[in-house]
Amino acid sequence: MFVGIDVSKTRLDVHVLPTGTAWSVANDDGGHQVLVAKLIDVSPTLVVMEASGGYQNQAVAALAVHDISVAVVNPRQVRDYAKATGRLAKTDAIDAAVLAGFAQAIRPEPRPMLDEQSQELLAMVGRRRQLIEMRTAEKNRLEACRVARIRKDIETTIAWLDRRIKDVDDDLDNLIRSLPLWKAREDLLSSVKGVGPTTARTLLTSLPELGKLDRRELAALAGLAPFNHDSGTMRGKRSIRGGRAEVRTALYMAAMSAVRFNPTIRGMYTRLVAKGKAKKVALIACARKLLSILNAMVRTNTPWKLEAA
Repeated sequence: MFVGIDVSKTRLDVHVLPTGTAWSVANDDGGHQVLVAKLIDVSPTLVVMEASGGYQNQAVAALAVHDISVAVVNPRQVRDYAKATGRLAKTDAIDAAVLAGFAQAIRPEPRPMLDEQSQELLAMVGRRRQLIEMRTAEKNRLEACRVARIRKDIETTIAWLDRRIKDVDDDLDNLIRSLPLWKAREDLLSSVKGVGPTTARTLLTSLPELGKLDRRELAALAGLAPFNHDSGTMRGKRSIRGGRAEVRTALYMAAMSAVRFNPTIRGMYTRLVAKGKAKKVALIACARKLLSILNAMVRTNTPWKLEAA
């Protein structure tokens, strides 16, 4: 049995394959209890939901408590699957059926459910990222604005965002210090030159599989695995796509720093550029190498050592 659940703010639409059974429940505590009871009877192999801005979190938690396997997937992957199967119409009920088909055909791996403290840390890291994006947008507006009164208003907003980012950073520091295991993991990852607290925290919250999978599987999860574009005798350029965008961005930024300060990564980057690789391609390769190093460190609980890298 494979189950697809389409998530909205107030409702969960459910579809079961191969029986075709479908129903909906409220997206609240009462609805989650009904959902759990029905799915316990179904005994599904896998339940799939799309990431829906956090509206799926409580339902995922309710199912995880009862050991029901749940995979939360990227909506783009599901839409690509729907297009490939010719299902172009879009309603909540249809989306639930598509998700069930995706579960049955693709069988994505369930992600481990984060505990309450880990969820709090994930939310805080996400909030920091949102504030950074807002500040960047305001700085771009300031650069283009020529009206003094508006410039002053934008500058006030930027100053407020600076203070909020600092407050969130302080809260993150305090939370990390209160969790010895998280603090030890952050220190371990941050021992690599180029990996700062932001990258370490993003990996800890958004890539809990770190240290548990091989480097190729992790590269795919992070969206750093190169895909071929070949047909017949034509050999196209390889490119990366998909994966967890926040992880890919954090590793790419870390690679940019590591190229300057980490001899191992700098040497790799220099060799690739000397061979004619584009600088961006070389940076992505370095980000993939950095992820491989971090994965080995977490798996063996070994701090960074230049000679061992």
